[in-house]
Amino acid sequence: MSKIKVLIIDDEPPARDLVKHYLKDFPALEIAGECENGFEALKAIQELKPQLIFLDIQMPKINGFELLELLTDPPPIIFTTAYDEFAIRAFEMNAVDYLLKPFSASRFRQAVERALLRIEDKGDLTPKPVADLKRQFEETPGEIDRVVARLGSRIVVIPVDTIYYIEAQDDYVMICSSLGNHLKEKTMKYFESHLPRNGFIRIHRSHIVNISQIVSVDLYGKDTHLVVLKSGARLKASAEGYKRLRELL
Repeated sequence: MSKIKVLIIDDEPPARDLVKHYLKDFPALEIAGECENGFEALKAIQELKPQLIFLDIQMPKINGFELLELLTDPPPIIFTTAYDEFAIRAFEMNAVDYLLKPFSASRFRQAVERALLRIEDKGDLTPKPVADLKRQFEETPGEIDRVVARLGSRIVVIPVDTIYYIEAQDDYVMICSSLGNHLKEKTMKYFESHLPRNGFIRIHRSHIVNISQIVSVDLYGKDTHLVVLKSGARLKASAEGYKRLRELL
C-alpha cells in the first residue's frame, strides 16, 4: 500500500519541525514537502498533489483562509492556529480538525486519525468540511483590507484601496482596480458586508463602488442616474442606490 503524502504549510520553522516530529509515529504517512507561505503552498499543492495538509492560519503574503479560497478541490486539511477564537469554533464544527498551538502528541494523533478516516472515506464525519468552513468564514463579520485573486497561474493580492468598483457576473464578481480586472468566486453580499463601510457603497445590485473614485452622479433618463468614476467607468445607480449616494454625498 502506497504511503499518504503530507504537505506542511507554516511560516514558523519550529512549528513545522513539531509536525514533522509527531509524524514519525505514523509510518503510513510521508512528508512530501513543506512551505513557509501561501504562494509556495499553491505551487506545491499543484506539483505534489498531497493527500493531507497541515495548514497554518496566520502567514505572510496570503494567509490560510485566502489559500483555502484558491483551492478548488482540496484534500483533507488539519488547521493549526494560535489565533482567532471564532476560527477555532468554526474548525470545531466544520474542519477535519484543528490544532491549537502548542498542541500535544496525543492531540496530534487524534487529528491525524480523523484525517485518515476521511481519506479512507469511513466514519460519520461532517460532509464537505472545507465548503462549510468557507461559508462560515464568509458569514463572519469583519472588514478586509485586501482581496486575493487568481489570474491563470499567477496569484494577485489586491489592496482594497486600489479597487475602483466591483461588478456582479453570474456566479462570480469582477474586481476592477488599478491592478487590472480580476474574477473572484465570491458574492456581492460578501463584499458589501466585508469592505470598509466608510470607503465603499453599493449603488446597484450589480455594482459596489469605491467612494473616493466617484467624480460625479449624473441624471440619465427618468429616475436613472450614472455614477462616473475617475477611471472613466460609468455605472448605473438604482433608485435605492441613488438614495444612498444622496445621503452620503
